[in-house]
Amino acid sequence: MKKYLTLTIVLLLMSFVNLFAQKSSNATPEKPKLVVGIVVDQMRYDYLYRYINKYSEGGFKRLMKEGFNCKNNHYSYVPTYTGPGHASVYTGSVPSINGIAGNDWYDRYSKKSVYCAEDTSVVTVGSNSKAGLMSPKNLLVTTITDQLRLSNNFGSRVIGVSQKDRGSILPAGHTANASYWFDSSSGNWITSSFYMNELPKWVQIINEKRPADEFLKQSWTTLLPIEQYSESTSDDQPFERALPGEEKPVFPHKAANYEVLRTTPWGNAITKNFAIEILKNEQLGKGKFTDFLAVSFSSTDYVGHSFGPNSIEAEDTYLRLDKDIAELLSYLDSYLGKENVLVFLTADHGVANVAAYNTSVKIPAGLTDDRKAIKALGTFLNEKLGDGKWIEYAINDQLYLNTNLLKEKNVAYETVFSLTKEFLMQLDGVANVIDIHNLSDALVTDYQLTMIRNGMNAKRSGDIYVLERPNWMSGSKIQGTTHGSIYNNDTHVPLLWYGWSILPKSTIQRTQIVDISATLAALLEIQEPNGCVGIPIQGLTK
Repeated sequence: MKKYLTLTIVLLLMSFVNLFAQKSSNATPEKPKLVVGIVVDQMRYDYLYRYINKYSEGGFKRLMKEGFNCKNNHYSYVPTYTGPGHASVYTGSVPSINGIAGNDWYDRYSKKSVYCAEDTSVVTVGSNSKAGLMSPKNLLVTTITDQLRLSNNFGSRVIGVSQKDRGSILPAGHTANASYWFDSSSGNWITSSFYMNELPKWVQIINEKRPADEFLKQSWTTLLPIEQYSESTSDDQPFERALPGEEKPVFPHKAANYEVLRTTPWGNAITKNFAIEILKNEQLGKGKFTDFLAVSFSSTDYVGHSFGPNSIEAEDTYLRLDKDIAELLSYLDSYLGKENVLVFLTADHGVANVAAYNTSVKIPAGLTDDRKAIKALGTFLNEKLGDGKWIEYAINDQLYLNTNLLKEKNVAYETVFSLTKEFLMQLDGVANVIDIHNLSDALVTDYQLTMIRNGMNAKRSGDIYVLERPNWMSGSKIQGTTHGSIYNNDTHVPLLWYGWSILPKSTIQRTQIVDISATLAALLEIQEPNGCVGIPIQGLTK
């Protein structure tokens, strides 16, 4: 009897030990093994719900149902473009501090236009093109990915990937292990010598297999029967732009080359496939420290610009991206398990409706032909001040005055600004003309004033900001649309958190893009980026 009792006690103890071990193995780890940052290029917030009845259960819906949804998430600066957007997400900063004042800006010292990721001191790795002459050198502050690497003496590994160079480079930061982007001249995934002198063998093998070629062979037809796209306008609208090589903007579409391939959902599929290959071959998340994969999906932006947000093309691209995200999440389940991966999804900016579409439904909108306006302004200033190139450069709705000419002619800056404002305010699409050097006198709301102040960099931005009216945009053709404005259609974007320790909740409290890096720093218990102005979001975790 004594032996049986002893045996029973031993068996019970073993059961408790096994149960405890099982619970421990399923418990949420102190820190995630992997962070996956997803940025969807040109994803307006309403897309989460506009197409929700057609999304699968494993993509956007899964992130919303099982994760934390920040429903009132905005950018806090203007201009809202891809370069500044990615920089803001990953630095928790704004252009006035991080220096990414646009996709391009004018350097008044060298007298030339500068691209946000350009770097002529490096060489392309992976092809013979100049597409790899890129690095993060123009980014003036650290990223959350930099801070993660710095926190453990570079034990964490960080890799960025995107169709666009800037969508990979700026998120990956200055200290990344690698950054890859798609070279449309060769069809290869490439990088620059800033990161490495030779592509890893596994990347070379993928390039040799020519994965993009398989997509070039495919026609882009709708995922669902075309009559089911009731959330969008009918096919073949006069304000949609046809793909290069096509006569009309209608299904089916066929990409004529690698560059056109970007303006199809296949660009996102290629990116998703390569992101999974990064996980497989680099074994991210399986080391001693938290690793970071930064993924940016760019085809949504190319499609949006060409066809507009009300098109069947845009809807179909999002339905297919939903499946790509579902596949990525499913792979992460089997690869590390949901409890070991922290995922966030956001966008680098939103988008405006096509101006011609708005006018067709009686919403005030229009186009301002920038080139004609600047030329006419130059003529006006010559008449008032004498001959000379008074406006040295125009970009990002900003004018750079020719300060050397002002000194030479002994003309006061205030005089040129006053005349410029007088002329531009006559244009229908102009809401205001603002002196960037004297924002306190600007007749705009405090909200807008803060956004302008946040977006203007003292060395890289212009002298005068031209604030367009809502729904107005620069351009001379009715087809296609753009973004970059101060208005909610460009600033309000999704922010979803999912996975490791994240609660299934939502908030309508206002959050800002700069809060993402601040939140990540708090969750990972590391220093926030040195230019970060965000505040950690409350209530995300268990």
